[in-house]
Amino acid sequence: MTSRTRLRPKEERASPLQHAVTTALDDMKAVNVRVLDVRGLTDIADTMVIASGNSDRHVRSIAERVVENAKAAGFRPLGTEGARDGEWVLVDLQDVLVHVMLPRIREFYGLELLWDGGPLIPQAAKAAAATRAATRRRRTPG
Repeated sequence: MTSRTRLRPKEERASPLQHAVTTALDDMKAVNVRVLDVRGLTDIADTMVIASGNSDRHVRSIAERVVENAKAAGFRPLGTEGARDGEWVLVDLQDVLVHVMLPRIREFYGLELLWDGGPLIPQAAKAAAATRAATRRRRTPG
């Protein structure tokens, strides 16, 4: 009997779409690129790519290059959101979701922590603890 083991995400080969996306990010000098395997966490996509740009113009340009590379590779984007403001642009490529953000927006929303299952950032942990404490005080008869 032959058993098949699933390769860990780092050992798996990138899909042609993921390769087109990461090439575009590299070409446009995107900062702090993270590729997250979200299979098993959500049905909306298999991979989530999160990257930063240095300015709103840079964020928009990165997203435009991602769309161009995806189209050149034969993948049609389902949609793009946020390109007008350029603080956070989402490119929906069906199996791959690409988030390109300004660093301050990226830090505020903490998508890596949400989807990668990492520990809470200190500010979020403090806020959660304060909320729990306030809830307990309201429930306690006084």
